[in-house]
Amino acid sequence: MFLTVATTTTTHLKPLISDLGLILMTAGIAALLFRKLKQPLVLGYLIAGFLAGNHFDFFPSVKDTHSVEVWAEIGVIFLLFSLGLEFSFKKLVKVGGTASITAGTQIITMVALGFLVGKLMGWKSIDSIFLGVMLSISSTTIILKTFDELGVKAQKFAGNVIGALIVQDILAILMMVLLSTIAVSQQFSGSELLQSVLKLIFFLTIWFVGGIFFVPTLLKKAKHLLTDEMLLILSLALCLTMVILASNVGFSPALGAFIMGSIIAETTQAEHIEHLVKPVKDLFGAVFFVSVGMLINPETLVEYTVPVIILTLVTIFGQSISATIGSLLSGQPLKQSVQAGVSLSQIGEFSFIIATLGMSLNVTSDFLYPTIVAVSAVTTFTTPYMVKLGTPLALILEKKLPRKWVKSIANYSANAEEIKTVSTWQIVLRSFLFQIVLHSIIILGIILLSTRYLLPLVEGSRFGHALAALATLIVVSPFLWALSLRRIAIKEVTELFDNRKSRGPIVVLIFMRMALGLFFIGFILNNFFSPGIAFIALIVALTAYFLFPKQLHARYQRIERHFMSNLHDREIAKEKRTRRDLTPWDGHMATFDIAKESNLAGKTLEELRMREKMGINVAFIKRGEIIINVPSRNERLFPSDEICVIGTDTQVKKFKKYLDQNEIEAPEDTEDKDIVLQHLPLKNQAFIGKSIRDSQIREKTNGLVVGIEREGRRMLNPESHLILEEGDILWVVGDKKLLSSLEHR
Repeated sequence: MFLTVATTTTTHLKPLISDLGLILMTAGIAALLFRKLKQPLVLGYLIAGFLAGNHFDFFPSVKDTHSVEVWAEIGVIFLLFSLGLEFSFKKLVKVGGTASITAGTQIITMVALGFLVGKLMGWKSIDSIFLGVMLSISSTTIILKTFDELGVKAQKFAGNVIGALIVQDILAILMMVLLSTIAVSQQFSGSELLQSVLKLIFFLTIWFVGGIFFVPTLLKKAKHLLTDEMLLILSLALCLTMVILASNVGFSPALGAFIMGSIIAETTQAEHIEHLVKPVKDLFGAVFFVSVGMLINPETLVEYTVPVIILTLVTIFGQSISATIGSLLSGQPLKQSVQAGVSLSQIGEFSFIIATLGMSLNVTSDFLYPTIVAVSAVTTFTTPYMVKLGTPLALILEKKLPRKWVKSIANYSANAEEIKTVSTWQIVLRSFLFQIVLHSIIILGIILLSTRYLLPLVEGSRFGHALAALATLIVVSPFLWALSLRRIAIKEVTELFDNRKSRGPIVVLIFMRMALGLFFIGFILNNFFSPGIAFIALIVALTAYFLFPKQLHARYQRIERHFMSNLHDREIAKEKRTRRDLTPWDGHMATFDIAKESNLAGKTLEELRMREKMGINVAFIKRGEIIINVPSRNERLFPSDEICVIGTDTQVKKFKKYLDQNEIEAPEDTEDKDIVLQHLPLKNQAFIGKSIRDSQIREKTNGLVVGIEREGRRMLNPESHLILEEGDILWVVGDKKLLSSLEHR
């Protein structure tokens, strides 16, 4: 019997080992060959898998395709985990509107275009939907590698592209969830899609908040015990734990891997873990891409040659044009928009993952997978050439497009780059909405966990329900206090409350939060008691709730401090390393805001001579969403700029005093005044033909001309003797009202 079992085991293991060996051998050969040819490795893996499939007799083939599929699924998990390690949710917040508009426009356009092309080719609706989604996601791996090889990663358009890729990645995760819902229900129910989105938001919030609260703490506490080997094992264990959680609630395992990666990305050990995981990711990533190539049937490719050509053209032109339009809509100049658009003209790893999802759910046709892989292979090959084409294509468009169009684009771009202010009501509403949504999700999550796991444990005992309800209320009480009673946006709320017209809406918002807290208390008690007992318990709970506000406040503050400490640990550690590097000179970095009333605004760093006067150096200037690293001496300071300086404690204190001394005391009638950077089309005939100095723009607007746009060319900090011409667009820093009156003269 032992021999029989041993023989059976050997027979079972042999194909698995030989198949894995064949996959890695072909991947290794492909890697060497394509590295020599200076082509993307992904393309080599696809071709290696194509040759190692069961379609060619002259090449060794895999015997057990099911085992390869398992390896490939593991590869997807580690690919998404690694992508999450590079992602970080804070990056999504920092990319801002430019990347979001670019990515959103591109995805919406390509999903619609892909669906339309699929239907025109006579494909099923579900095939067309999957096709549209697969054609809408550009390849992060291919683009970053191409940027590195071409040396363009430092250019401004590359930053916009990387931001768009971050938004695309999170939208791809969302679309995978929606596709799973559509595939299971086989219908396009708006309510089901909305339910899926809300479910995704709920679990993303719970996982992210819980993960940030516990995972960094675990890694910090165990840091002195963890060797590299143990840290790798722990990281992969956390990844697979989240994979199981995601799978249990009906989401893709890849989503769980991505979420855990993004949680670990906020820890101090993120870079080290990413370094440790990279070989594992590369190994299983190679297996995944080779397995993708194995599923390409040559006969299918021959049969669907025309669709492959059509979809390749749709991808290249559709992605380029839609991304360019999205970038223009976000306010980017024509040249940068074209460069960003052509860079995003391919599909890659997410398209494979979505194609695999369709196959695993048995909802897509057999031809769709090899077709999309072929399109990806061609567009991967064309990516470097498209990136190189960006600059000359932009120059051609600037010459060929009607002058009126080019001027309108420049005008729109200038408008989008103006300094914008956020109203007090916007700040208050955003703060209230954030508090309500975040704490409601946390409270609901705790209630669901208690109902599902705690309540069954106490079922049947005499005081079990009362103890379970008490435990749940104790755990949830700090969040109930924060939801209903915590003061938020104090300065803005006080300002609005002092205005009689705004007092009513503010009171309504406050009572709405309190009513929501009351509802959750009743909801908890109703889950554990009959309505009558629940009502009595509600009175008791509310009494205790209002008797101990200080204790609840203190508990919530401890929880919030712990969460925020974990969330910002990575940045704090990085800043400490920077300071440690400057320790021999007793130097450190400090940031300050240039006040709107400061008379430093409009002056260049050379004019201010801060190094000579105080001994400090300017590390960077943050202007809205733009960061100017190591600014030149000709860089001007604008109102509301955030300036980071490097110096000793004494030098930094001296600089702070210098800023305070240069703040202009605001006159009593400055309530409606605002210093802005604004562009003005030159229409006033009284200014045309005069120099900047003779036009007296400075005296009339209490401002400063800092730039001129003339026939598509931009002149920064023009000389005062420059003659103004008809059609010029002036960039002026000055009083908003005076600038507006000047514009309409």
